Amino acid sequence: MAQMIDFQRPDGGTSSAWLAEAGTGRPGLILIQEWWGLNPHIRELAERFAAAGFTTLAPDLYRGRIASSADEANHLMTGLDFGDATHQDLAGALGYLRARCPKVGAKVGVVGFCMGGALTIAAAVHLPGLAAACCFYGIPPAGFADPAKIAIPLQGHFAERDDWCTPATVDGLVAALKVPAEIHRYPADHAFFNDTRPEVFDAASAQLAWQRTLDFLGRTLAQ
Repeated sequence: MAQMIDFQRPDGGTSSAWLAEAGTGRPGLILIQEWWGLNPHIRELAERFAAAGFTTLAPDLYRGRIASSADEANHLMTGLDFGDATHQDLAGALGYLRARCPKVGAKVGVVGFCMGGALTIAAAVHLPGLAAACCFYGIPPAGFADPAKIAIPLQGHFAERDDWCTPATVDGLVAALKVPAEIHRYPADHAFFNDTRPEVFDAASAQLAWQRTLDFLGRTLAQ
């Protein structure tokens, strides 16, 4: 069963999130939203991950707001404090999952899309205790999260036709990494994984990326 829950941030405040349970003792997964917000697509994706065996928590970084247009999404993303989201909301989500999955050796990973992909890289840099990170077409500014500081397994999924997270930007990420990483590129557009957006959704690329993601998380979060 999936439901909205509240969890505590390191600063003592609380945040809300969509929790999809996978069962006792299963590894945990933080799912980070796209720039649209915690919309039905992200909630359903959390449930897909839970069905695959990962107790998944998707923090509501926009505090209940969901964008209905690209302009509104850009406004919400621009107004988001990425430092607070990383060091408070995502750190709190990590703490919640580690307590929720208390089995000895239980691991927590992070996966995110678009804006959430950039925050996935940031979490991999800044949050001790994460076991793995899987990023979909999002990279933060190096001044905020230097990828050279990543020390955990990383998998990345990027589109070859992307004018936001461009192929050149991906090349820069790869060059900066100090640890081996799985970087996959697809003959598709930005947001190719989002099946609610038929103008960019690519079924073949999405299916391949999904299987690669589950394989990666299965290896890195296995008990």
